[in-house]
Amino acid sequence: MRYKKLFYFLVFLFIVSPVGVLTDSPAWGEWEKDFYKAVLGFIPEGIKEGVSFSFIPDYSFDGLNPVLSYYLSGIVGVVLIFFTFFTLKILLSKKDER
Repeated sequence: MRYKKLFYFLVFLFIVSPVGVLTDSPAWGEWEKDFYKAVLGFIPEGIKEGVSFSFIPDYSFDGLNPVLSYYLSGIVGVVLIFFTFFTLKILLSKKDER
C-alpha cells in the first residue's frame, strides 16, 4: 500500500477525535447564537439568518447508545467525504482522458 503511514495516521486521528467530547467547551464551529453573543458581544450577520442543516442531528441515532451513535455518525461523515472526493477524482480523470 502506497499510503500506509498516512492511512495509519488517519485511523489514529479517527480514534482519538472523540476525546474533545470530554471538555466542557463546545466544539469549534458548533456554537449556538447565544455563544456568539456572549463571546463577541454580537451575532455576526451571516449567522443570524444562516442555514441549519444536518444529516445526523446531534450526532445521534434513535435507539442507539450515545457513544456508539457518535462513532457511527463519524464513520458516516468520513465515508461521505471519501466518496465525494473519490467521485470527483473519477469525473476529473475522465475529463482529462478526452
